[in-house]
Amino acid sequence: MKQLPASIWTLTVGIVVTLIAFWAGGHNGLFPEQASAQAPLVDNFFNLMFMIAVALFLLVAGTIIFFMIQFRQRPGDEGDGVPLEGDFALEAYWTLIPAVIVIVLGIYSVEVFTEMGGFAPGGGGGNHLFMSHHSHHKMKTQLVSDTDAPDASMTEEFNAEYGFGGTDQADVTVTVTGMQYAWIFNYPEQNVTAGELHIPVDKTVQLNIKAADVIHSFWVPQFRLKQDAIPGHNTELRFTATKVGDYPVVCAELCGGYHGAMRTRVYVHTQTEYDQWLAENQFAQNPDLSGAVAVHAEE
Repeated sequence: MKQLPASIWTLTVGIVVTLIAFWAGGHNGLFPEQASAQAPLVDNFFNLMFMIAVALFLLVAGTIIFFMIQFRQRPGDEGDGVPLEGDFALEAYWTLIPAVIVIVLGIYSVEVFTEMGGFAPGGGGGNHLFMSHHSHHKMKTQLVSDTDAPDASMTEEFNAEYGFGGTDQADVTVTVTGMQYAWIFNYPEQNVTAGELHIPVDKTVQLNIKAADVIHSFWVPQFRLKQDAIPGHNTELRFTATKVGDYPVVCAELCGGYHGAMRTRVYVHTQTEYDQWLAENQFAQNPDLSGAVAVHAEE
């Protein structure tokens, strides 16, 4: 029986590996549901990297297995192996191909970073109101007050140094403060502070993030978004939620003995439900907070 040419075998193997890699890239099932406009950007980039990784694994592992079988030592064969010299073309190929892959992934990652606002920090002009460090330190849980007049001494400008921002005005602006071991969410325009994040669906949300003590990391897996809260440095995060529901907010940076319990929820509402929540929870900032009532935040 005539042996098939090496070119046919190479083409066949290439087609099979490509099909398997494409299938694996689109069906890896490693992520939770997508619930933000930014999630598909991250997932598509990851799927491409996963597809390339699967193809390289199959080629490298398959080649090793093939050579182990094809060129194994046969019984009675005591001779030396065939002497081989270096192959310039082979060296060029296995240097050029990884270089091209790295360059393509690098360009693609910059494009994703740009679309998510990574090169536009200070969204909204870098002039967002937030509760001062001293005021946040007092509010380690959700606070409810009963006065109407905001105190200007409790607000100051927020200028983000790092993060994912934008140049246009966001629909909702929230100041997020991480502290051991809770997240505090302040809506400066509505004078609302809560222990969980509430946002409307399909609206641009700007999170101005800061830390009251040590480094924390604000992470919502369903949004594919993560941003550090750094003491002394302001960061930001801008996104658009696309699915109504509630999702976990996790601290992804080891911040102390109770780090694992530093969790809360983000609730994505319809616009009507969001307006109703704001109306029910609106309060004026009270400087001394002597009449505030602490409410345990739901995990």
